Amino acid sequence: MSAGMGDDRRVDLAVDLSQRTGRTDAIYRALHAALTAGRIPAGERLPSTRDLARDLGVSRASVAEAYERLVAEGFLETRPGSGTFATAAAGDNPRVRHRAAGALRPRAGWRWAPHATSGDAPVPAHDFRVGIPDASIFPFDTWRRLLAAESRSGGPAGGAYSAPAGLPRFREAVARYVAGSRGVHAEPGDVIATTGAQQALDLVARVLLEPGDVVAMEDPGYPEARELFALHGVRVVPVPVDAEGLVVDDIPPRARLVYTTPSHQFPLGMPLSLARRRALLAHAARHGTAVIEDDYDSEFRRARRPLESLQALDRDGRVVYVGTFSKSLLPGLRVGYLVAPPSLRDALLAARQLTDGHGAVHVQAALARFIDDGLLARHVRKASAHYTERHEILLDALAGLPVEPVPSAAGLHVAAYLSADAPLGSQELVARARRRSVALDSLAAYAVGPHRDGVVLGIGGAVTGTIRPGIRVLEQLLA
Repeated sequence: MSAGMGDDRRVDLAVDLSQRTGRTDAIYRALHAALTAGRIPAGERLPSTRDLARDLGVSRASVAEAYERLVAEGFLETRPGSGTFATAAAGDNPRVRHRAAGALRPRAGWRWAPHATSGDAPVPAHDFRVGIPDASIFPFDTWRRLLAAESRSGGPAGGAYSAPAGLPRFREAVARYVAGSRGVHAEPGDVIATTGAQQALDLVARVLLEPGDVVAMEDPGYPEARELFALHGVRVVPVPVDAEGLVVDDIPPRARLVYTTPSHQFPLGMPLSLARRRALLAHAARHGTAVIEDDYDSEFRRARRPLESLQALDRDGRVVYVGTFSKSLLPGLRVGYLVAPPSLRDALLAARQLTDGHGAVHVQAALARFIDDGLLARHVRKASAHYTERHEILLDALAGLPVEPVPSAAGLHVAAYLSADAPLGSQELVARARRRSVALDSLAAYAVGPHRDGVVLGIGGAVTGTIRPGIRVLEQLLA
């Protein structure tokens, strides 16, 4: 509820008046919280007991008693003829001082800050941000029904603690799904449910890497993976990418781990060629290297026959396959998975249990039903048709700009190199476009070493009718 303050100011009081008894205590707690949090500053005049009682719909006696308790504790004072005022006592609250300053600092060498997310700012009129699927395509009514049914079931998904690997029928469903869609060789016991792909990467890093180890990563590549590995104290070495994907010959022999996105290189878009896939696996066998295959959005293919996954080609158990439903369904679900070689399974399960326990079991149960009932396959077909149309519109619209799109047969974004005669660099173009409500990324945001200048444009959040107008803004900026 909201109560009037002096000079027509108001303060929000979270007063629980659902019970007819204990209303004095409820008013006291709400006022005490507002005073100690600084929402009612020292010297502020409070409303009269009559006015506050009227605003809250309670008796004047309940408010008067709450005021008397706060006066006795020194948080309020009465001034004859003037009213009731907040004192400086609340400002001297040690809890407030602690929150305002704080003696704690991150460990020496900490250099990370949270990244902005799509929920931090208004949605731009022309949304070419990367990695955002179209939520309007998602079957929310069906999903709500499945979630409600699993939450009411009273079984393993009904609220009990679960195993760190995830719900058995979720793992079974994922094993069938990746076998059918990507040819991944997986038994249900090989699958570990994770809170998105990012947690899967973290678990692998925890069990495989030690401070000082070397991790080889595509450059340009996925920044959150690069930063996560660095967070574990390892040295991340950028490896260049060409038309065939990761340049395997440039991987340092000392690399303990190679992180790659072979189905749809992030962010450029080309697949890792079959020859490079075989070369990468040979390198891993020769040097004792682990490989993370991040298959983040290959469901949305525009070519019928994708190359066989690294995991399916692997004969030595060196590949950890990582997948997510954040792109095929919704990022907010926070459901991913990894397919681990048996030699790593127990360590990964222990790491999951120690850091997160287990995921949202009712979500895993609903998603298992979603997969097994054919709803995921149906959704992917529907979404693919939308994204294919947007991809074609985007390429057609880009034809009039001084850019060179990178060929790509899958995924939710398009990378394009800027021509040598482009009047703006990518970072300046992105900044100017943002001021005109057009959101896109610079390739520089993904690269560590020298690289051709360019931009990345997502098609997931770009509503079909906004694509051409958005590209026309870029065309004006590049004129």
